[in-house]
Amino acid sequence: MLRVAVVGSGPSGCYTAQSLVQQDPDVVVDVLDRLPCPYGLVRYGVAPDHEKIKSLQNSLRTVLEHERVRFLGGVQVGPAGVPTARLRELYHAVVYCVGAATDRHLGIPGEDLPGSWSATEFVSWYSAHPDSPQFSAPPEHGGAPTDDGFVLGARSAVVIGVGNVAVDVTRMLARGTAELTPTDMPQAALTALAASQVTDISMVGRRGPSQARFTTKELRELGTLPDTEVTVDPAELELDPAYVDPSGLPAAQRRNIEVLRGWAGAPARDARHRIRLRFFLRPVELLAQAGRVGAVRFERTAPDGQGEVTGTGHYEDIEAQLVLRSVGYRGVPLEGLPFDPATGTVPHLAGRVLREGLVAPGEYVAGWIKRGPTGVIGTNRPCAKETVTSLLEDAAVLAQRELPEDPLTALRAEGIEPVEWAGWCAIEQAEAELGASLGRAVVKLPDWESLMGAAQGNAP
Repeated sequence: MLRVAVVGSGPSGCYTAQSLVQQDPDVVVDVLDRLPCPYGLVRYGVAPDHEKIKSLQNSLRTVLEHERVRFLGGVQVGPAGVPTARLRELYHAVVYCVGAATDRHLGIPGEDLPGSWSATEFVSWYSAHPDSPQFSAPPEHGGAPTDDGFVLGARSAVVIGVGNVAVDVTRMLARGTAELTPTDMPQAALTALAASQVTDISMVGRRGPSQARFTTKELRELGTLPDTEVTVDPAELELDPAYVDPSGLPAAQRRNIEVLRGWAGAPARDARHRIRLRFFLRPVELLAQAGRVGAVRFERTAPDGQGEVTGTGHYEDIEAQLVLRSVGYRGVPLEGLPFDPATGTVPHLAGRVLREGLVAPGEYVAGWIKRGPTGVIGTNRPCAKETVTSLLEDAAVLAQRELPEDPLTALRAEGIEPVEWAGWCAIEQAEAELGASLGRAVVKLPDWESLMGAAQGNAP
């Protein structure tokens, strides 16, 4: 019997576990996660109003309920937890599916002003991630944002970036109470967003519309928001040669341009929220007002003919009391594993971890920590399959090593008490009961204390 640990229970980890048990009847898998809840970014990254995508949890659930798969939540791997070397002692093989855990920075003056946040911090707040600053914020952000929400005191917001996460946070800022109440959003975030005075939202990209990273489905959703006007400056669109003649573009980009054309020619109308899509503007500085961010200074850019842009020396300030930076994710080193800082990934060969250019027996990677933060959820399937193929090719050699005992017994002996599947089911029940008490559907528990209390059978 081959015993495998999969570190991470998001789509990449679940697809890895699924592929292992489907392809080899003699494999048993423990799926470890730092959080007491499974599903990774499907639970904590997909916007709460995207119910169809969030329903993917049902198929991931099937994987974690498989008779040869065991979920072990609340298990930290690395510093202050289980060292990677110890995992190698407890399992024949370990697959790291730890994602890309940090945001890219703009690297411009004023980026750390109060009121300036990464989009991930905002997403974590309205998705009830237990690591988000629910009740207090880092000192550089000027105190606690989440008593009244990130939006307190803001009239205008700037979202820097033109990918799907940027579209998500823009849409959430423009959503009304009626649309958010049926979601699983935590009550504090719902209350804060319901009281938001943000009416103007600018979503800004440094390149042109043909190079934007959002998908057409996400983009179109902006135009369906109640009491919301979406505008695009035709002059900015026409700076992009591929916008003027999109015939050479892939179908997805051509569809994006069709949507943008419709908004560029639409007549103005009265609406509570105004979303402006801006292009060819590069942020160069966040400007302070009364000790907080008050505006973003952008430099106009122009295509350089090589797929990139160059500065023109012309500048524009856009008012913003709230800035959300959505310029990509980046992997972080995991103590005990090699790491390539240039790519933010673990060096590998078809999923086999490489140490100083040589294959490290029994160590594998899948997902973003393997290939970088690219693709959509479904991209993790073939990525996981490649890694599992490599692992099973090595299985005969790996299985020769005798393991000391059941890893769960060993972890408990070392003072680690994982949240097993029954504990996660207790969290689900507590969230259903919380929602019922608030006159809503399921409402997420937002902090470590309430999650762990629920997992142990204590009411939140």
